[in-house]
Parts: sequence; C-alpha cells; structure tokens
Amino acid sequence: MKKHQLLSISPLDGRYANECTELSTVFSEYNLIKTRLYVEISWFIHLSKEGQIKELPSLSSKDKTFLTNIVRDFTTSEATKVKKIESVTKHDVKAVEYYIKDKIKKNKSLEKYLEFVHIFCTSEDINNLSYALMIKDGLALLLKQLGLITNDLNKKSIQYSRVAMISHTHGQAATPTTMGKEMRIFYKRLDVLIKKLAKVKIMGKFNGATGNYSSHLVAYPNENWPKITQKFIADLGLKQNTHTTQIESHDYITEICNLLSHTNSVLLGFSQDMWSYISKSYFAQKNIKGEVGSSTMPHKINPINYENAEGNLGLSNSLLTFFSSKLVISRLQRDLSDSTVLRNIGVAFGYAIISYKNILIGQKKIVLNKNKIKSDLDECWEVLAEPIQMIARKFTQKDPYELLKKHTRGRKLDKRSIEAIISELDIPVKEKNKLLKLKPCDYIGMSEVLSKS
Repeated sequence: MKKHQLLSISPLDGRYANECTELSTVFSEYNLIKTRLYVEISWFIHLSKEGQIKELPSLSSKDKTFLTNIVRDFTTSEATKVKKIESVTKHDVKAVEYYIKDKIKKNKSLEKYLEFVHIFCTSEDINNLSYALMIKDGLALLLKQLGLITNDLNKKSIQYSRVAMISHTHGQAATPTTMGKEMRIFYKRLDVLIKKLAKVKIMGKFNGATGNYSSHLVAYPNENWPKITQKFIADLGLKQNTHTTQIESHDYITEICNLLSHTNSVLLGFSQDMWSYISKSYFAQKNIKGEVGSSTMPHKINPINYENAEGNLGLSNSLLTFFSSKLVISRLQRDLSDSTVLRNIGVAFGYAIISYKNILIGQKKIVLNKNKIKSDLDECWEVLAEPIQMIARKFTQKDPYELLKKHTRGRKLDKRSIEAIISELDIPVKEKNKLLKLKPCDYIGMSEVLSKS
C-alpha cells in the first residue's frame, strides 16, 4: 500500500483503493476537471459548426485537432495548473475557462475567437453535463459487475437445480425447496432491476442562467437555441432536459439512486442468506493458502466477503438514499447545496462496487455440502404434515389441520411417526399409499423447473 493510501481518511482511497481503481478514474477531481474541459471545448467546436454565427466560422481540421488535443493531453500536472487558477478565482468552472483561454492564446488562428469559450454558459451548464457523463461511465462499471453476479447466479441456479434442501421460514424448518431455485430468485430480482438501471435516460441541460436561453437570444435572436443545444447534448450521448431552472433537476440521478439502492438491498439480503447457509454448513468455504480466519482460533474460515458486502452495501445505500431525497430539491431558481453533495456520488458508487466484487469473491470460494443438506432434510419428516393435510382436505376429512397440528406442532418426527399419522386418515387406500411413499426430498414442487426458468 502506498504511503498516501495509508494516510487516507476514506477506505475507498486507502484500504480498498485497488478495488476502486476504475471508479476513481471516473469520479476523481482530476476527471471532473477534465470532463469540464471536454464539455467546454466540445461546445466551442459545436458552435463553430453552426454556420450562421459568422463571428465564429467553421474551424479548420488543424484547429479542431489543437482543441481536442487540449483534452487528450490533459494530465494531473495540467489539472494542478487549473487548481492553481482556482485558488485565485475561488471558482472551479471559471478556472477551467481561463485555463482553456491560456491554451488558445498560443494559437494565432484561434486567438481571435477567445471569447467564444464559455459563451452563453452558466457554470451549471458545464457541471451538469460533466456529472452526467461521469455518472454514465460510473454506472456502466457497476452494471458490468452486476452482470457478473447475475451470470454466476444463473449458472449456480441451474447447477443446484436438483439439490433438495429444507427451507427455513421464520428460521424454522419449512416446506422443502432446492438450492437452485433459491439462487434463481435472486437472479430474477436482480435481472429486472439491472434492466431498469440500463434504461434510465441520463439527462442534461444547456439553457443558461435560469433555463430560458436569455443570453443566447440577446446575442443571436434568430437562432433556434433549443434545437442547437439539443443537438449538442445528444452528441455527448445524453438526453436534453428542456425545462429547468439554473440547474438540471437531478430527477434522473434520483431514479438511478433509488434503483441502485433497491439493487443493493436485494444483494444485502443475498449476502445475509449466504452467510446463513454457510453457518448451517450447507456451503463449505475453500481453504485459501496463507489466509487467516481468526487471530486466535486457527480452525476458522469466516464468511468475510459476504460480511464485507453487507456492511459496504449499507454504507452505499445510506448515501444513495440521501442523494435521492436531497438532490431533487433546490430553492427557487437554484441554491448551491447540491454542488458539494454531487461530489460524493462516486463514494456511493465506490462502496457499491466493493460490495459487488466481494460477493463475486465469496461465490468463488463456496463449495456445496450436499451431505449436510441431505442430512438436515432427512431429519425433517414433520414438513410432510402440509401435503398430508392437503390430501385430507381434498377428501373432506373433518378438521385435518387440527389433526396434523395435534401430532406435529413443535415436534421432531421420523418416518414411522408420519406413517402412523397417515394410517389414521379417512382417505382412499390409493392416496394413503401415495403419501407413504412421499419423502421430504421428494416434496419440492416445481423447484427444479423454476430453477431453470
């Protein structure tokens, strides 16, 4: 671990830095500055293509390359220069504008168009598009990890489709199921949420200080500014929000946060279930050479990856929930309280991706313990009280529920006890024989089919 990581206040930049490398590339201060730079220069080039703005004619290929190279060649050293300008301006977006102008001053053919940098822009025009692009990239990274989880669950649900096991409702033995079907449930839930996340339209605005194109129309009253800006936003890969105050309304961010929080909650439940299955020895964990489970109990292999995921999913959700309620509210035409909050979007994404990666690690470590699962199921003959009762109901035996309750409630039964109950029933012999052949491992309904559908 690098020295600066050991001095980090957040584990995202310290202990978990390696797991967050891709996300830090997206949500770092450096990339925020670089993305602002990209938006500013893209707008400058976009305006030059309009043709009707005679003061900014179409740029030569050489000049366009010069401008795009400012973004391409933007390093952390260059970002430091922007921060130095900001130390004077006390305004982050204005610092980017001044940085670009300093670069353009070195190009004789572009210098005369200097003041078209940041023209018609409020800071939020640059910021909202920059955050939208960063969120788009960050969400793609989360969806990639979620895809790996669902792929694993899909495989395991098929692999374990015939592994009958006792269920536990309220922590008590209940109607049997299969391990594959239980895996399939989480696969199906996540699949729905992932598809919704992938369909969220990431929005952007570029309509000036209070969303009315006021400065645009004063300078060029005959231009169709909603159309011009719509094309610009679309070229960035975003969808235009046509009606805003000074700020983009952040409703799409709230939609993403709500869906991510929901997704995280499903995975939190999955992590807890896997922890429980491991505690019941339904899964063993691979003994990884060199790893230690306990500082004093050498025999232990703890389910640390699922525990890590549970904790970090909770951290992620606490932020996502706050973003969801906070970001959709702004006083009148705007206040600045969203600015500092938006800088923490990457933190919520960071805790989520650590969780997803830990779940995947945990899934690779587990080994199904079929003998233990079968042993537990074979000891739970009392769960057959349900099908016995249903057959008795079918043939209208009086109070079959009360009869079964009398013989089974709170008791551990074996095969002989179940046979004795069946023998008392006033049902056709054929039905009695069918029940006598029934074993807990057979009473799984459509579990196997559901595991694969």
